Amino acid sequence: MSNRVPDDWTLSKVGELSQVKRGASPRPIQDPKWWGGSVGWVRISDVTRSHKYLTKTTQYLSDEGVSKSVRVATGEVILSICATIGRPIIVGVDACIHDGFVWFDKLRNSINREYWYYFLSSKENYLSGQRQSGTQGNLNTSIVAELECPLPPLPEQQKIAAILSSVDDVIEKTRAQIDKLKDLKSGMMQELLTKGVGSGGVPHTEFKDSPVGRIPACWEVHRADDISDAIMVGVVIKPTQYYVDQGVPALRSANVRENGLTMDNLKYFSEESNDRLHKSKLSKGDLLTVRTGYPGTTAVVTKEFEGCNCIDVVITRPSAEMDSDFLCLWVNSNHGKGQVLKAQGGLAQQHFNVGDMKNLLVPIPPLEEQRGIFRAVESVIGKLSISEIRLAQFSSLKKALMQDLLTGKVRVNVDQKESAVA
Repeated sequence: MSNRVPDDWTLSKVGELSQVKRGASPRPIQDPKWWGGSVGWVRISDVTRSHKYLTKTTQYLSDEGVSKSVRVATGEVILSICATIGRPIIVGVDACIHDGFVWFDKLRNSINREYWYYFLSSKENYLSGQRQSGTQGNLNTSIVAELECPLPPLPEQQKIAAILSSVDDVIEKTRAQIDKLKDLKSGMMQELLTKGVGSGGVPHTEFKDSPVGRIPACWEVHRADDISDAIMVGVVIKPTQYYVDQGVPALRSANVRENGLTMDNLKYFSEESNDRLHKSKLSKGDLLTVRTGYPGTTAVVTKEFEGCNCIDVVITRPSAEMDSDFLCLWVNSNHGKGQVLKAQGGLAQQHFNVGDMKNLLVPIPPLEEQRGIFRAVESVIGKLSISEIRLAQFSSLKKALMQDLLTGKVRVNVDQKESAVA
């Protein structure tokens, strides 16, 4: 093996293996004569909604529109160079591309297209970092042409692509399962948070109109501030000054998910800093709510994180009359955080702040019914959490396999069938 690739591999620049060409757009784009045919016109959003294969587009070109764009053969790979930069996809439909994409004209037949797709996928982060200045940012075709591609013999390309495809299949099945569970959870929450579960197995029969919609007649509605012992924000002033390599976990927005807290990319405070910042020390049952990015996303602090600290998230400490899990369900629902986001309208950067949480209107069932409502969706939340963990594991596996297989660090046996990923 050489210093860079195995002896029987080649290392070539993309521009040596193909001609990197941009797409084109009919102008003026608003002219109706370009549209209404049967040939797809690929948009960036079509690619970001798809995985590996592009199977449909949202817009279609007329014959005149096709003549002003660039048609790409089915089975070829295109790469986005604008907005979402460096995202490859295999074209699976009759389609044209605009100048926000490049395609690889005269790409050698000795290159497996799925292998090519995975090679380009492995360069997405690098290409995204090469964006040039502009409103959306874009990528010069010469940067793509200069990429170096480690290229094994065709049978090994095919085997590598088959292995990575098997992982992708599991990832897609897991994503589909997550989507179904999210829909189920959302439907259950919509039903339970407005109709409840009743008492002793007897459903509610009387309802009333309220500031949060129609609810059981025996429920009340209060501001979150009235049913909380404290609502505050975690450390926001130069939190980096407290960071240490190991110590007390300090949870950030990145650690807050609707289905629980994660330990991914944790930051740490020293014991001394944690004591000094005691106001934002966490107790079991506290709620942590994301302020920006995915504003309103909320999780409950479990015993595992009791005594930890937090950074730039809203902390809500429910009073004794409130079940933390029920309140978390409400904040995460469209009824809950939807109140704040609706009030903020079309702001480019939406926020969920202490004042928003304090003014949040919350329906208050009896405490035992609150717990019953959470128990009704708890199993779905658990399954969703397991599926999300599984997705993260397989995504990490794919990343590691791409690093090893696409560089020749780990060789594959082309005579042996790939193992199924379970």
